[in-house]
Amino acid sequence: MSMWLYELIEELEEFDIIGDLKQKILGISYDSRKVRPKDLFVAIKGTYLDGHDYIADAIQRGAVAILTERYMENLKKDICQIVVRDSRDALGKVSSCFYGMPQKDMTFIGITGTNGKTTTAYLIESILKRAGKRVGVVGTIEYRYGNRHLKAPVTTPESLDLIKMLSEMKRDGVTHIVMEVSSHALSQKRVDTIPFSVGIFTNLSHDHLDYHQSMERYFQAKRRLFDILLPKSGGVAIVNVDDPKGRRLSRSLYTKRLCYGINTKEDIWANDLISDIEGIRGKISYNGKDTTFRSPLLGRFNVYNILAAWAASLSLGIDQTEISGGIEALSEVPGRMQKIVAPDGTTVIIDYAHSPDALKNVILSIREFSKGRLITVFGCGGERDRKKRPEMGLIAASMSDILIITSDNPRSEDPLRIIEEIKVGVERSGMDKFEDDKSGGYLIIPERKYAIKRAIALSKSRDIILIAGKGHEEYQIIKGEKIPFSDIEEAKVALRERAIQDRTY
Repeated sequence: MSMWLYELIEELEEFDIIGDLKQKILGISYDSRKVRPKDLFVAIKGTYLDGHDYIADAIQRGAVAILTERYMENLKKDICQIVVRDSRDALGKVSSCFYGMPQKDMTFIGITGTNGKTTTAYLIESILKRAGKRVGVVGTIEYRYGNRHLKAPVTTPESLDLIKMLSEMKRDGVTHIVMEVSSHALSQKRVDTIPFSVGIFTNLSHDHLDYHQSMERYFQAKRRLFDILLPKSGGVAIVNVDDPKGRRLSRSLYTKRLCYGINTKEDIWANDLISDIEGIRGKISYNGKDTTFRSPLLGRFNVYNILAAWAASLSLGIDQTEISGGIEALSEVPGRMQKIVAPDGTTVIIDYAHSPDALKNVILSIREFSKGRLITVFGCGGERDRKKRPEMGLIAASMSDILIITSDNPRSEDPLRIIEEIKVGVERSGMDKFEDDKSGGYLIIPERKYAIKRAIALSKSRDIILIAGKGHEEYQIIKGEKIPFSDIEEAKVALRERAIQDRTY
């Protein structure tokens, strides 16, 4: 694949040129380590690194042109410089040109919010497949289309990687893309070239403040999907108005919308709900008509995800019978209220909840159908928002019978320091330390593997063990190293070991 440089920049609006545009470009890169001969190197500013500092490296590796936000002196005369105001914005545009605008004639459903993005994406995928559509998914767990399943390093890829993947999806016959759109992606303009037909706002709660610095800036990042991107493409906004920020968003929208909720009668709402260990069932009301639904997914909070998927599907013209069937067909989402039941009846639930609101909703849902004690295992990630650590400790301690504080992904931080910050909230709850002669209390077991084992060893018939924070992840990040680790697999091993021990005695 190749393209003349002057063709590649046709979508750019304001730029200066130093050098010759009449040369063939064989590829585009924003990572100097991946530059190949005759590439265009786009210098973008990241959270920690600035691509402008790596221009010399890119040229040494063979870049013949650079796209930059400032004129670079002392470069070889045959290197063409294209100077723009915003290189992130430009990266999406030149990538689209290079890969032939694959996003044209495809239908995009974008989902943003703190919680529920992944489950909502799985639900919409299930509905679209039932309606006979060829679907691709871009999300937290993986990127998938056809028979391909690609591990997701980030929820929403950089614009170049996204456009390249969309071109591959299009060649595979994909017509509909369900995309989890992170606040990072929105603020960094990774999806600005995507013509969204539907945009979904699930909710907003405390998370990612290490990056956004304040809840208001976090909210404004999410709003870009609805204030800027959807109006450009004439898409429909699907908004949860039971959420305070969703209500605020819905009042200021200039695009078509469908509002949903449980607590108030909106455009679409749920009623007659029953939530138990077998799943959720109830009715969805729309246009004066009730449609019965059943879902194997656990937790009343998943009704919001079902409503979001239902409303999005309606806006795409899908029949409610197909919608109901697609929802019932989804049995589980990896690491999202994922249930493991041992032969002796012990129930373990694995969930990705890593924010205060998510943890609270998961525990509330389990409490609704649990018949014994709740044993919670959780920790907080390192190099992330520290303010939520005591808050999550308070929630977990106040709502659990036994709490085991452990490590999550400590990254470069000291795991014991993270645990101490969680412990501040636990002690505020009044929960005592666990002793063998007590039925409740908290323990500190820094190594996650042994925390899971201890939780299962402490459990009795009818108890539920919640392992929260990592969900689908298959690793732990400790001192910068990714170490293979799965909550799901560790729980299964611990259950098998306990079963063997019980038979022995």
